[in-house]
Amino acid sequence: MQTPTILATTLAAVLISPALFAADLPGKGITVHPVQSTLPEESFQTEIINRALTQLGYDVSATEEVEYNVAYTAIAAGDATYMAVNWEPLQKDMYAASGGDKKFYRQGTYISGAAQGYLIDKKTAEKYHITDISQLKDPKLAKLFDANGDGKADLAGCNPGWVCGSVIDTQIKAYGLSNTVTQNQGNYSAIIADTLTRFKAGKPVLYFTWTPYWVSDELKPGKDVVWLTVPFSANPGSLKDLNTELSNGKNYGFAVNNEYIVANKAWAAKNPAAAKLFAVAKLPLGDVNAQNQLMHKGESSAEDIQRHVDGWIAAHQATFDGWIKQALAAQ
Repeated sequence: MQTPTILATTLAAVLISPALFAADLPGKGITVHPVQSTLPEESFQTEIINRALTQLGYDVSATEEVEYNVAYTAIAAGDATYMAVNWEPLQKDMYAASGGDKKFYRQGTYISGAAQGYLIDKKTAEKYHITDISQLKDPKLAKLFDANGDGKADLAGCNPGWVCGSVIDTQIKAYGLSNTVTQNQGNYSAIIADTLTRFKAGKPVLYFTWTPYWVSDELKPGKDVVWLTVPFSANPGSLKDLNTELSNGKNYGFAVNNEYIVANKAWAAKNPAAAKLFAVAKLPLGDVNAQNQLMHKGESSAEDIQRHVDGWIAAHQATFDGWIKQALAAQ
């Protein structure tokens, strides 16, 4: 039988152990400054990591939205801690220009198999037998996608400053489309909304998109739209020799990308628990697509996104807890 003194000591230990555990969390007293692009649909994948960092005891600031090039520069300089939206190989030059592996910590693949490319509505593709974007050298075919009356095809493209915009410009020139195709650049969300309106009105559409994103849930490839191939690989900068042809012989102009978490290298070295989290976290691309579709349908507020994060964690509790366990062990 325990003596009163021993019993009291045991009870005291039980009562204070949660506080001791909290005090021992690796992130205690350390502030994290996350950044992401200005694309709202990238919030979900960022907030999941923010939630995990909070579980590790870190004080996570509100995520700041900046252009990709600013994000890389800020992380390299230590003005920001990390971002969860590093596209490889698409953003290879941005990554390298800000210091590459000397400045950034990047381990593990967060999201795998991100596809990109050009699509047109299936009705027009079948009626005019369009399968490759180079066919739009024909002014008559290009005019089918003319939305502003200038006789040229209007291609819904990328935000200014995004690497995909440079790739599209490079390919328009390489495939001899400069006289027949125009890349419309601006706010992608607005541009693709106009594209969707045209599609619903029964008009031909030509656009660039990627996964994970809601567009391919709304305009389903194979059912509503079809991917266009390209005649050969053509990319800007250090990607100029990149072969984008797939194993099946099809070439859609863009390599399949992976998305990584990149952090300031010096910060990661001082925070092995967070570094381990960044390395082991994995998010299925389909889950991001589904969440992005919810945002497109109106569930796009900050509160909605946090609720989506709650739902994802609850549905994948063992996975999420596994990340935390591995991170704590690394500390």
